[in-house]
Amino acid sequence: MTESPAHTDLWPAPVANGAVDATVTVPGSKSVTNRALVLAALAAEPGWVRRPLRSRDTVLMADALRAMGVGIEETVSSSSSVAGGPDHTGEAWRVIPARLHGPAEVLVGNAGTVMRFLPPVAALADGPVRFDGDPRSYERPLHGVIDALRALGARIDDNDRGALPLTVHGAGALDGGPVEIDASSSSQFVSALLLSGPRFNQGVEVRHVGAALPSLPHIRMTVDMLRAAGAQVDTPESGGEPNVWRVSPSALLGRDLVVEPDLSNAAPFLAAALITGGRVTIPDWPERTTQPGDSLREIFTAMGGRCELTDAGLTFTGTGRITGIDVDLHDVGELSPVIAAVAALADSESVLRGIAHLRLHETDRLAALAKEINELGGDVIETEDGLRIRPRPLHGGVFHTYEDHRLATAAAVIGLAVEGVQVENVATTAKTLPDFPELWTGMLGSVAGATTAPRS
Repeated sequence: MTESPAHTDLWPAPVANGAVDATVTVPGSKSVTNRALVLAALAAEPGWVRRPLRSRDTVLMADALRAMGVGIEETVSSSSSVAGGPDHTGEAWRVIPARLHGPAEVLVGNAGTVMRFLPPVAALADGPVRFDGDPRSYERPLHGVIDALRALGARIDDNDRGALPLTVHGAGALDGGPVEIDASSSSQFVSALLLSGPRFNQGVEVRHVGAALPSLPHIRMTVDMLRAAGAQVDTPESGGEPNVWRVSPSALLGRDLVVEPDLSNAAPFLAAALITGGRVTIPDWPERTTQPGDSLREIFTAMGGRCELTDAGLTFTGTGRITGIDVDLHDVGELSPVIAAVAALADSESVLRGIAHLRLHETDRLAALAKEINELGGDVIETEDGLRIRPRPLHGGVFHTYEDHRLATAAAVIGLAVEGVQVENVATTAKTLPDFPELWTGMLGSVAGATTAPRS
């Protein structure tokens, strides 16, 4: 686990002294926004990305594409949302494809989508493209993309680290064709090759060899978005071979895409309804989606709530009781931190399984969750592939976040029921959920007597 940096800013997590009753407008999906930007940059004609997420990860993606020559024009309008944060519905980005070129410098921050989706794009550029990022990005696996691109004909300098920093020496094109990769540490390795595959001379055939793939819904998202942009994609679900995805070479269409709300970022707000026995509505929840966050409906219902999907959105209602859960989160690992926070407040033991790959995320999320919840008085044990959580009376204290946005939101969830929780560096939520503190306190404005701990 990466050590948490020394941040002096501690955010006193508000305590809910009653049931919440709020509508929270969640900004757009990071996963959809960054895939849409890549596909639009590789298209044969200009396109629009409407209601995008504007966060650190998506701004890094847009800036990286601009550095390689892509035109991205922003139209921004904002007004107050019901929950107290900005409404992104008036924002749109026009993406104007251009001949990709180097030399260019790409800063990835600690964004997995940027560090993994863009090296294949850079292989299509004329000239060198150098990738660098935050210190933690050097520790995150990238070998699947690097090895695959080399096998497909790209030249990459990484000093044999299989990680950042690195330079892709673009030759203006890439032959493509069949390639084997082990994507068991990140499904983004598969998505990275598929997204650029239509522009490879022979397309691409990605064959996964290794342990079970995590986060399959994200690969399905990539496939659906490719098909909507005009690409021909063969998948295991469409009758193809198991663990094999094929993308044919073709021109991509310039789309007018409206980004769905980020359902994974809805997790802490739905958790608030469960914990307080209240009610939260998330507008524009899609009836059909490939987003992993849609699983929250089933998971949180099993933990004691109930939900209803209507024209107004998804309304989740808590019953005043939180039940422990034994659940495999292999496909939806990004939901684990908030689920762990809810489980720490339940009335029975929980076991979260299938999430060993979270040790390679923004931080070692399993070690971090166990350490931080235990320091508040909890009883969390790391298992080989997850967490075992036995509820205990919790007390206040500093919850370290390790520059991980999902740990920060998990801490806020615990703070609803535990006085004195102080969240270190809550600003890290800007990675995917800008204005989280304002959205959170806006939601709690419906609760008479909501309090905060004193600031240190």
